[in-house]
Amino acid sequence: MRTIYGCLIFSFFMACSTTAHMNKPKPLPAFDLEGHRGSRGLMPENTIPAMMKALDLGVTTLEMDVAITSDGQVILSHDPYFNKDISTAPDGQAVSAETEKGYVIFQMTYAQTQQFDVGKRKHPFYAQQVNLPATKPLLADVIDNAEAFAKLKGRDLPFYNIETKTNPATDGVYHPEPETFVEVLMGVIEKKRIKDRVIIQSFDFRTLKIIHEKYPGIRTSALVESNKRGDLQAQLNELGFVPDIYSPFFAMVTDSLVAACHAKNMKVVPWTVNDPLMMERLKKMGVDGYISDYPNLFFKQP
Repeated sequence: MRTIYGCLIFSFFMACSTTAHMNKPKPLPAFDLEGHRGSRGLMPENTIPAMMKALDLGVTTLEMDVAITSDGQVILSHDPYFNKDISTAPDGQAVSAETEKGYVIFQMTYAQTQQFDVGKRKHPFYAQQVNLPATKPLLADVIDNAEAFAKLKGRDLPFYNIETKTNPATDGVYHPEPETFVEVLMGVIEKKRIKDRVIIQSFDFRTLKIIHEKYPGIRTSALVESNKRGDLQAQLNELGFVPDIYSPFFAMVTDSLVAACHAKNMKVVPWTVNDPLMMERLKKMGVDGYISDYPNLFFKQP
């Protein structure tokens, strides 16, 4: 009996140890190369082809945005509606400035969203972008494809930097309340077992607070566009904790900002850096990575 009891105790502790190990975040890349919306400058943004292109180029992290449909499906989308610059309606007509906000993803089922194309049209600002038929994919399908592609290529599995697209002014209209948004998103992340390689980023600090409180093992990244929220310390005071990553607009980065973030054990990963010379300059400042529409530029620096 004592032997059996001892074995049970040993098995229990081994199981706990294994679970703890599985939940422990994988160390971030020494220098994180993130493909913005996959590879927006090269392929249609936030689509599976854009993610595959980024992985093929060698990025360490796939950066993406997510929205939630009326039937609770998490899909990739930067805008809460079908943007006029990239979208074609089910009738084959280009979505216009007058009609785009009538196609709100949160008011549509997943099946309805799949009737729109977001890859065939030439983007007005990205001349290098290859165009092909594409739809806004399920986050789950993006993860499945990325994991399979990485294994096929024999490369490290990627990290996922996922932005929650929420705003207090549009709760319940363009997206669920933050608590629901986080729970639905985390349901996919947990099901796909990528918690150790995921980062949740947002301009809306409400979602980051929820992640920090309810899912303390998940890395968070504070997105910042300007100093309208005050200086670094004021932003952290508003957030209420120190995130793993501080992600400012690249023009905000200074030597002193990088030093201040590192003093608080925060990595600095600016967005969106599309110039090789700026990449080199930022790296010399000590940033820990960058997010770019053109991940091919990562490997062309001097």
